[in-house]
Amino acid sequence: MAAPSNLQTELAVSTVVFALRPHPDTGELTLWLPLVRRIREPFLGQWALPGGPLEPEQDLVSSARATLLETTGLAPRHMEQLYAFGNVDRSPSSTRVVSIVYWALVRQDEDTDAVEGENLEWFPADDIAEEAGVLAFDHGLILAYALDRLRAKVTYSPIAHAFLPEKFPLAELRRVYEAILNRALDPSNFRRQILAQRSVEDTGERMTGTAHRPPRLYRSNPDRTRYTLTIQETP
Repeated sequence: MAAPSNLQTELAVSTVVFALRPHPDTGELTLWLPLVRRIREPFLGQWALPGGPLEPEQDLVSSARATLLETTGLAPRHMEQLYAFGNVDRSPSSTRVVSIVYWALVRQDEDTDAVEGENLEWFPADDIAEEAGVLAFDHGLILAYALDRLRAKVTYSPIAHAFLPEKFPLAELRRVYEAILNRALDPSNFRRQILAQRSVEDTGERMTGTAHRPPRLYRSNPDRTRYTLTIQETP
């Protein structure tokens, strides 16, 4: 459909934030995200991704970080540009809004800074993605795209490590993969593949404060930024 000749264009920045929290029904670790309730038209009262217009004096990532900190209290280390969404009819107004979308992955120690308020609430990401039309604008499409991208990227890059502290046991890394992929994985096969691909390196340290034999601690291997995992479910 051709755009009207008098259509104005604005730039905006939005962020899909993923953190790992227990699901309220199953207790299993799963992906969550914060949403902001719109307090004006269009889509008054509906949930939307954190974001806002790009101010003339701000660059893209500074705008995304500032909005995220203001709305959620979060300042995650891992933040990268995801995609640009700019369909002519994505906003029901006389202004065409082009959104530069970032995604942020939140570590557990960073998640403690998250806030909730009257117009901000956290939701399990897959539950929201399954509810067609619950999000304002095309934010449901953006969320689905972010989930697909994350689940694809986790099979060939160390992006799952962004949810973990610098040092971690392999069992914790597997739980992150399970939360992202939303299914149980075979522990032995996962361990074998991770070590074979050299995506992690042994720190020579062991976890403290455990009742049994403490597990080894690993860290991300900075020399391995791309590899291939064949993810197998638990038999």
